[in-house]
Amino acid sequence: MYRICIRGRLTERLGSALDGMRLEANANESVFTGEIRDQSQLYGLLDRVRDLGLELVSVQPQPAASPTRMRKGL
Repeated sequence: MYRICIRGRLTERLGSALDGMRLEANANESVFTGEIRDQSQLYGLLDRVRDLGLELVSVQPQPAASPTRMRKGL
């Protein structure tokens, strides 16, 4: 799971350019979260961000939920 932050509020149409990622936007920042299989997919997404002229703020790996925590609803 990764979290990719972009400066500014993106529209849903522009946000859909990063297939498979979930978009959450506020007034100052748009955040994409989602599963990324490997480095190749990550770099492909970052290339797409650049090609769209978006300002990248950060890229952060997120800890995966463990099966035990998921079963317990934690």
